[in-house]
Amino acid sequence: MTEDIQLRLDPRSAASELKVIGEVSNRLGIDANRIKAVKTIRRSIDARQRRVMINLTVRAFIDEAPASTLPTPVEFKELAPESPEALIVGAGPAGLFAALRLIELGIKPIIFERGKDVDSRRIDVADISKKGIVDPDSNYCFGEGGAGTFSDGKLFTRSKKRGPVDAILNLLYQHGADADILVEAHPHIGTNRLPEIIKQIRHTIERCGGKVHFGARVEKIIISDHRAEGIILADGRKFFGPVILATGHSARDVYKMLNSEGVALEAKGIAMGVRLEHPQPLIDSLRYHSAQGRGPYLPPAEYTLLTRVDGRGVYSFCMCPGGVVVPASSAPGELVVNGMSSSSRSGRWANSGMVVEVLPEDVPEQYASEGPLSLMAWQQDIERRFFNASDGSQSAPAQRMTDFVDGRLSETLNPSSYAPGLFSARVDELLPRPIAARLQEGFRDFNKKQRGFLTEKATVIGDETRTSSPVRITRDPDTLESVNTRGFFPAGEGAGYAGGIVSAAIDGRRCAESLADYLKSI
Repeated sequence: MTEDIQLRLDPRSAASELKVIGEVSNRLGIDANRIKAVKTIRRSIDARQRRVMINLTVRAFIDEAPASTLPTPVEFKELAPESPEALIVGAGPAGLFAALRLIELGIKPIIFERGKDVDSRRIDVADISKKGIVDPDSNYCFGEGGAGTFSDGKLFTRSKKRGPVDAILNLLYQHGADADILVEAHPHIGTNRLPEIIKQIRHTIERCGGKVHFGARVEKIIISDHRAEGIILADGRKFFGPVILATGHSARDVYKMLNSEGVALEAKGIAMGVRLEHPQPLIDSLRYHSAQGRGPYLPPAEYTLLTRVDGRGVYSFCMCPGGVVVPASSAPGELVVNGMSSSSRSGRWANSGMVVEVLPEDVPEQYASEGPLSLMAWQQDIERRFFNASDGSQSAPAQRMTDFVDGRLSETLNPSSYAPGLFSARVDELLPRPIAARLQEGFRDFNKKQRGFLTEKATVIGDETRTSSPVRITRDPDTLESVNTRGFFPAGEGAGYAGGIVSAAIDGRRCAESLADYLKSI
């Protein structure tokens, strides 16, 4: 028989299979020799108290050989030649997982990705740091796998729908992710692993009869009588069928195109601020309440911080333990940074977005004429302000954290993981004043909760503005179609209905199911 048991152990005991078996034996009141194996099915770290503990849910196999706790792979079958086709714009999580779901439903996905495949894309990403060259179609935001490919690969989501979340995690595991993602409370894959997983997903799509076109930037949605009938590429080619739009939150040209074509849009709140970088050992000592750091049994420490200042949320975002800060601009003449880390999270620094909630009503009046694109226009102007026009590189303005809070220029800067380089600047003045002031107060508050967090050893690097989409493509909550364009299904982060790899993938799958219903109705 099997028994699922919840345990609470110190890190050293949790790392020992014999200790875990012994604890299970004591809990069940049976001889340890009857326990043939224990397998962890959920694990989380509780560092709220001075004594750090590990919460485990384990499955004990009693008087029987252990069976696999891994999911059964989904069988993706080859599509029939006469299968109906659906067009997917964008090969990020929403687009790729929409394609996988369409194949399950017997529909042939045709994907159009403006950027390059992951292998070719690596060169363009490297050129941003080495040469300051930003290819507007191939960068950290655009290309196979979307913005998530060269990121930490965080798979944590606040969705309470465990079934859909598990479906996404299972598919990622099926395509090469470590089984740990099925167990950890805050799973991640790592930027060193994600590209190969993305390629395997593409191979599944192509093996089943789907198609993926790279270097295929969509310039127009073909709309007739309030119905999407196809797309037109930049090279003039036309393709016909219902459309899932999954372009991600940085495709500003797409929002402008949709606005000009009369597709219903609305400005959507986002968050903007900076990327904050600490030495990882400092974060380990703060979070694990030990001057010795994390020791041999704990991973690099993470943190989540939240407060409110003058009616707006101030919070950490996309925390990358053992990671690096990277240039995430998607067009020349702009500067925006992000963070990522490898699967080992073994780097010297910890970084996190530190951002302030921004609502449409916070946008300065000068952008009002932009209508639903007003927040997007303001966001872009901030990124242009941070760009180092003096040398045209992707070097970033920076300040020591204490100098940022006190409003003074840093005479020297800390070492940093940011490859293009930092230069000393008044980041607090480059940011709009309402954002900078809230961040300054937020940092003071975070230091009260975590004494030592506010330190001259930390660096504020500007700017972090791409937390989510500044535009929402308004859709029907039941059919997931655009409210005024039938056969057009906005999906994922770019549509304004998701945030992160897992939630975008879930949304893409839902849009695929709605598109299948749409095809049945026409």
